[in-house]
Amino acid sequence: MTKPATRRLFGTDGVRGKAGEFLTAELALALGSAATRQTGAERPQVLIVRDTRESGEMLQAALAAGVSAAGGDALLGGVLPTPAAPLLIGRYGFDLAVVLSASHNPYQDNGIKFFAGDGYKLSDASELAIEAELERSDATSNEGSPIGRIRELRGAPEDYLRELHMRFAELDLSGIRVLLDCANGATYQVAPEIFRRLGAEVTVIADAPDGRNINAGCGSTHLEGLVERVVGEGHAIGFAFDGDGDRMLAVDREGEVVDGDELMALATLHLRDSGRLRGNGVAVTVMTNYGFHAAMEREGVDVAITQVGDRYVLEELRARGWTLGGEQSGHIIDMGFNRTGDGIASALLTMEALAGADLSERHAMSKLPQQLVNVRVRDRDGLEQAGEVSAAVSAAEHELAGRGRVLVRPSGTEPLVRVMVEAPTEDEAQEVCGRLVALVERELG
Repeated sequence: MTKPATRRLFGTDGVRGKAGEFLTAELALALGSAATRQTGAERPQVLIVRDTRESGEMLQAALAAGVSAAGGDALLGGVLPTPAAPLLIGRYGFDLAVVLSASHNPYQDNGIKFFAGDGYKLSDASELAIEAELERSDATSNEGSPIGRIRELRGAPEDYLRELHMRFAELDLSGIRVLLDCANGATYQVAPEIFRRLGAEVTVIADAPDGRNINAGCGSTHLEGLVERVVGEGHAIGFAFDGDGDRMLAVDREGEVVDGDELMALATLHLRDSGRLRGNGVAVTVMTNYGFHAAMEREGVDVAITQVGDRYVLEELRARGWTLGGEQSGHIIDMGFNRTGDGIASALLTMEALAGADLSERHAMSKLPQQLVNVRVRDRDGLEQAGEVSAAVSAAEHELAGRGRVLVRPSGTEPLVRVMVEAPTEDEAQEVCGRLVALVERELG
C-alpha cells in the first residue's frame, strides 16, 4: 500500500505518550514486529534497553515478543542510558536497537525510539515505512517465518562503561569532589561508576529509582537540590542528567548553573585546540545565546544554526561532516565518540576541557542577559501575516545589531508565540522584549 505522506505515530524523537493509554503493550508489540521486518536482515538481532519507569518492563516484554514474532532475536540490555544503544550497536553489530524512555517527562509517559544498524536514529522514511507496515491487517502475523529468541544481553552496562573509559582513559579526576544528580533514571548506576573509575570523589543524589520517581523534583530540569548541595557540601562541581541520560547541565562550586551553551563553548575550544574539531565548526540551534556566537566569531570558529531539536543538529553535523553540536538544554553531540547526545560523556568532556581548572573560572564565553516570554495567541500561524510585528522585530534587530539579538517564533506544539531578546544589559533586554510582547498581544492575542 502507499506510504502515508506524514508520520502519524512518530514525533521528533520516536513514539511517545502516556503508558497504558496511548502507548499500549499492543502498540509496542506491533512496532517491534514492524521495525524488525523493516531491517531486511535474515535473522535480525535487536537490542532493547530502557530507563527506570514502571511501564518499562511491560513495554519491553511486548516489544521483545514483537521482535521474536517477526523472526528476530531480542537482546535485553536492561536499564541503560539512551546513548548506550548506538555504542552497543557498534560493538555487537546489531541490526536495530530500541530504547524505551520518555526522557525528561514524568513517569506516566514512556516512549519508543529506534536506532538503525548504522547507529543513527531512524530516518523519517524508515519511520514512515514502519507506520505503513502497521496498517497492514497481518502486520504482526508470523507468515511462516521462524520464531526468534529472547535473551538477556549480559554485561551490557560494563560494555558501555568500557567505551566511556576507553575514550577518557587519559582523564585523571583524582581528588576532585563531584556531585551527580542521576534523576532516578537510566544513569543511576553507570554515571557514578565511571567517575569513580577515573578517580573522582563521587557523591550521588537521585539514585534510588522506584519506577515513579524518575525526573521527580530532580535531574536536569530541577536543579535546585543539586545547587544547594554543591554549595553547602563544598563540591568542586555538580552534574545533573535527565531521565534517559542523553543530556546534562552543570553547576559550579559557587552554585551557578552552567547551561548547554557555555558547556558547548568550553568543548568547542578544547576540541579545536586539540585538533579534534572537524571542519572547525559547531552546530547549534536558534535558541543559543548571542554570547556563544560572539565568542566563536572571536575565536574563528564557524557556527551553523538549526531549528530547535537535537535531530536537526545531528542532520547538520552529518551534512557538513562536523564533530560537535548541541542545544542550550544540555543535549550535546560529540560525533568523535557517539552518534547521539550522551550526558555522561558530555560531563567527562567538560572535565577534560577544564584540564584541572575550576568551572567557576570559565572564560569560554560571556552570556548576554536574556528575556524569554511565551505569549498565548489565538493562532500561532498568524505570526506570518502580522506585518506590524514583523516591522517591529526588524527595527529591534537593527537596534541590537552587533550587540544582541531578537527571536520571535511560534511554538511548534502550543498556541504560543515565543519572544526572546538578548542584549548587553538586563534593563535593555527587558525593555525591548516588553515592547515586542505588547505588540504580539495586541495583534495576535
